[in-house]
Amino acid sequence: MTARHWMSGFLEAQAAELGASENTLQAYARDLRDYADWSVKEGHDPCTAGQLEIEAYLTHCDDQGLARSTRARRLSAIKQFYRFAFDERLRDDNPAIKISGPGREKSLPKTLDLDEVDRLLRAATEVGRTEADRSRNTCLMELLYATGMRVSELVSLPVATVRGGPEMLLIKGKGGKERMVPLSPSAHEAVEDWLAHRDTAQEKKRAECKPDSAFLFPSSGKLGHMTRHRFYMLIKELAVCAGVSPDKVTPHTLRHAFATHLLANGADLRVIQTLLGHADVATTEIYTHVLDEHLRDLVNDAHPMMKRARGED
Repeated sequence: MTARHWMSGFLEAQAAELGASENTLQAYARDLRDYADWSVKEGHDPCTAGQLEIEAYLTHCDDQGLARSTRARRLSAIKQFYRFAFDERLRDDNPAIKISGPGREKSLPKTLDLDEVDRLLRAATEVGRTEADRSRNTCLMELLYATGMRVSELVSLPVATVRGGPEMLLIKGKGGKERMVPLSPSAHEAVEDWLAHRDTAQEKKRAECKPDSAFLFPSSGKLGHMTRHRFYMLIKELAVCAGVSPDKVTPHTLRHAFATHLLANGADLRVIQTLLGHADVATTEIYTHVLDEHLRDLVNDAHPMMKRARGED
């Protein structure tokens, strides 16, 4: 079997046994393809490569000036690939087991303050060519901020999930794991308003003998629902309309704002972990550092002694 066959088997196992998302599988495929291409150019076979060859590849990545996070991700893919090969008895050793990576840079996630979120939510009610567009945009933003969903979870949300006016939504997250998230009153109202517009549009399609969509945010594209890229572009447009720097605003920024604002208002870290769908509370703990930094900036900007030190009195 060739390295390509091994990689294909590895990706299939990740999807079938571990429930890896399509995005994760694509990332693994890109990283392993780069490793395989480099190996061929250097005269190596990934199927028989040893620790020295893998370390040489990592040096190559470093020489290219790749970010530490990128190098760490590539090594992670390689380590999991060789662990799969060893577990499946394709090899009798794991050449990557003793290799330690560069680690990931621990940067704090960007977030938004309450005023910026309010402005984005108001902008959603104003941006759009039609009333239906504005209703959809409002629903997207209200849901995102009310639940802290990942953008992939949001755009692919089944319409059945919101039927009947539920107070909690069942979200299917990474690895097929399910969690319940509550709906705020404003998000609930936005969902009901959008459902009326959506269902009217679907009735017209049925009259044209076109099938119903299973998604809350249907699209004529091959996925059947709004794409992540389309929503990314929409949220940038909303930022411009709201007078918020587009560089600060991404779908994930709203997820960070959701968590940070909950923590600032006394929510328990374990509850936030559950709502975000984090497997490890250590991932959620990053928001305590975001809050600490925000409070420090607040004191530096507003405390009378700090103002006096800057000569503002």
